[in-house]
Amino acid sequence: MAKRNTLFIRIVEGKNLPIKDITGSSDPYCIVRIDNEAIIRTATIWKTLSPFWGEEYNVHLPPSFHTISFHVLDEDSLSRDDVIGKVSINKEALAAKPQGLDGWVNLTEIDPDEEVQGEIHLQISVLGDIPRILRCQVLEARDLAKKDRNGASDPFVRVRYNCKTHESAVIKKSCYPRWNESFEFELDDAPLDTPLSVEVWDWDLVSKNDFLGKVLFNIHRLQSAHQEEGWFRLVPDKPKHSQHEGTLGSLRLQLRLRDETVLPSGHYQPLTELLCQSVGPHLNGNWPDLIMLVDETTTAESRQEVASNLVKLFLGQGLAKEFLDVLFKLELDKTSEPNTLFRSNSLASKSMESFLKVAGMQYLHRLLGPLINRIFEEKKYVELDPNKVELKEAGCTGLHRVHTEAEVIQQSTSLLQSYLSELLHAIVQSASYCPVALCQAFQQLYHCVNKRFPEPEYRKVKFIAVTSFLCLRFISPAIMSPKLFHLREKHADARTSRTLLLLAKAIQTIGNLDTLTCCSKEPWMVPLQPAIQLGITQLKDFISRLVSCDNSEDLGLQQRMSLQCGSMEKEGFILLHRTKDKSMLMTSPFKKYYVTLNKDTLSYARTQHSKKSSFISLPRIRAVEKVEEKSFGSANVMQIISSRDNGQVEKLYLDCKSVNELNQWLSALRKACSHNTDTMSSYHPGIYKGDRWSCCHQKDKADPGCDKTKHGVTLQEWYDPLDPDLESQLIYRHLIGVRQAMRKKYQEMIKPEEEDDRETLEGEKKLDGVTRLFSVLQDLQNSHTAVEEEERLKNRNFLLELQT
Repeated sequence: MAKRNTLFIRIVEGKNLPIKDITGSSDPYCIVRIDNEAIIRTATIWKTLSPFWGEEYNVHLPPSFHTISFHVLDEDSLSRDDVIGKVSINKEALAAKPQGLDGWVNLTEIDPDEEVQGEIHLQISVLGDIPRILRCQVLEARDLAKKDRNGASDPFVRVRYNCKTHESAVIKKSCYPRWNESFEFELDDAPLDTPLSVEVWDWDLVSKNDFLGKVLFNIHRLQSAHQEEGWFRLVPDKPKHSQHEGTLGSLRLQLRLRDETVLPSGHYQPLTELLCQSVGPHLNGNWPDLIMLVDETTTAESRQEVASNLVKLFLGQGLAKEFLDVLFKLELDKTSEPNTLFRSNSLASKSMESFLKVAGMQYLHRLLGPLINRIFEEKKYVELDPNKVELKEAGCTGLHRVHTEAEVIQQSTSLLQSYLSELLHAIVQSASYCPVALCQAFQQLYHCVNKRFPEPEYRKVKFIAVTSFLCLRFISPAIMSPKLFHLREKHADARTSRTLLLLAKAIQTIGNLDTLTCCSKEPWMVPLQPAIQLGITQLKDFISRLVSCDNSEDLGLQQRMSLQCGSMEKEGFILLHRTKDKSMLMTSPFKKYYVTLNKDTLSYARTQHSKKSSFISLPRIRAVEKVEEKSFGSANVMQIISSRDNGQVEKLYLDCKSVNELNQWLSALRKACSHNTDTMSSYHPGIYKGDRWSCCHQKDKADPGCDKTKHGVTLQEWYDPLDPDLESQLIYRHLIGVRQAMRKKYQEMIKPEEEDDRETLEGEKKLDGVTRLFSVLQDLQNSHTAVEEEERLKNRNFLLELQT
């Protein structure tokens, strides 16, 4: 059994943001924090007060997380970025709306006294009878907020009770201080409801001390237990009323928290087997099957998620083609007008779209990567619409003569024809490396449509069915938004975005196999008509070649082309430093290496194709954690702690380019090492320099660590391994939610005249499949109930132990 907390995040857009630049605009971006730990940075949208991001993320979180916050900043190239405002949402608010949050939220002012983080280790006890003494022992703290320019703080503790105050010593330049001091108060003179307040402050010589957080204790409850010890989360002071509320603009966010209890695999086997049987040799009678019931009862709001979960489950079972075949036939049975085929957001359309993103992302990167990089690097001005041509943007010809409108359109046409020609050539060539899973899906789609609409007047429909997914739902969206498909790290600027949009329009027109409609709606696309017409011919030839190839001809070729689900590969150039036990970090010693992560090792070499490389075996990795900014002067450094054959510890430091790259490597390594057994529970976020640790100032090099390891926060990536148990759990949760609707729909779908035929072999088999589904769902529900009851008993026993 495992607890899985997954948070879906979509940062849609902002509006009415304040002006921060002298140009009368702003350059906003957003930082996403989980309990004040930055995990995501969106792209910067230049020169706008109403930015659109449209960025989506799935984040796996530990059950102990408290808050997610969105900090909006204005990027400045010459000075420190300006803070605009933030949105904070706690876990309780997310859990209260299982369907998710979707809407506009006002930005609020960022109050330094509310930006607290970290924990403090305390031991509080009641001693003696007369007089009774309250003793508060302040041991240590960890992960405190950084308030000084040196990337640290100078913390001290202030303990208050019954109008009396004690203060600890100041620990200089540390976010992981250790005090080991005790403070005592007399209890007899204090009212029963008087709380004990433990506050942490950052000491400043000149300015006012900065607040780092506090903890309050109910002494009346404490007197019953006599002693309480542990790590306590620091919380902010009472929030102050913002003077700028409503004037800082707002964010539109979509958030959905999934708190899943995933049972052992054996519990999901009956459900998985039943679903697999439903897409086997398909049923020819009029009895409804399970997939049809799922299709009919899935609402529009949940269709995308259900489609994605089903696709991943059937991919893991090797039945994706059969599953899609069932959906294609269901969709075709409901379609009488071929021009509307797969144009709606049906379960079939959403499933095929999800299938392309899961099974075809490597193919898409190889297909589009070179062209997208070329467009970004060239940054040419491209415009075909005379109403949008800006001659100043187009630049000058020789002798400083400004281009005419006709010259701009002619040059733009030539550039777009060049881009389009390169793209079509890449598509045609991709038939040799298109994954087998995609080939089979397109083959099945092509032949199903051809069988449903065999008439000569519909001869184009089978091609359009394929291009509606390949071009309109896969290639074209990736061209318009390459960052969302992981083709680029940043969004395109305005000029490049326009070029990408025009190219996407052209490939959409080719995908529709119709030049006349486009040119009648947008006559300024006429200059591209010859290239588009040629593209239609090339695309039809490509599809004919794709759907006619025999996948059984070359098994070796299939294996090279096949989808490598769960390969967990990540690679790229990164700054790296390796330190052994005896080496000391004196300066910044990072060098550029090409780092590769696969299922067994993390290797690194000076060049991508170097024969000489070093590696770390993944089972030897004991922790993967961030490093304090003050250690190397960079906020994006991580450390990989591993053990050698002789048991000695080795550390590898990686300096990433951005917070996104940092968290991508952290997530990939943490997931790759998730089954390691010899892991560390604590670590040092600083470095051992001179004769002490920079984080907690301890001189013992063998000190186990001053902060707890964070295995919980990971980003979900497109190349992540399939998780069949989690997908089965998500499908179960959906089916249990629509169980009553499925019962009702099942009764409606059975014709009255068939009621008397249930004793036939096929009818008995059909009825058995549906009733078995409800039985399997009930068994899973009983298993979840038993697990929840067991958890309640454990928690109850734990509380009883605390009270005694």
